Amino acid sequence: MGVLPPSTNASYTGAIASAWFLILVAVLSIVPGFIHYFLPDGGAGVIAGLDLSEGAVRIIAVFAWYGALQIPWGIAQLIVGWRYRPLVPLFIALMVLQQALSAYSGWFGKGSHGDHHPPEHYGSALFVFLGILFLILSLRPRKTT
Repeated sequence: MGVLPPSTNASYTGAIASAWFLILVAVLSIVPGFIHYFLPDGGAGVIAGLDLSEGAVRIIAVFAWYGALQIPWGIAQLIVGWRYRPLVPLFIALMVLQQALSAYSGWFGKGSHGDHHPPEHYGSALFVFLGILFLILSLRPRKTT
């Protein structure tokens, strides 16, 4: 059998576009995960524009930790979108929750830091709305011809 059981795609009745959206989300999780984990500053300075003059070691460590979470989560999303599509609605719902929490934190909560917003703050807000749209599509049965 190996690591992965047989595909369950045949029993998925939602929109195929939702599965492809989840695959896109997976790539958009894995790539930043690699940036956060492998870039010398984790993207904290060069992308997010954070001041690393104080607490750089901790900041970079947190970015690396987040990258270490993003990479396997993105791989799981990729596998679900590709081989286990009945789980697409669940994974999109989890992504919507993740992005909603991240957007709230970035714009209003603990992660907001004045007028500066790194790209992730905008992306999180956008992906909440896109995720809801594709979640609805994933739950609606496809029309058969």
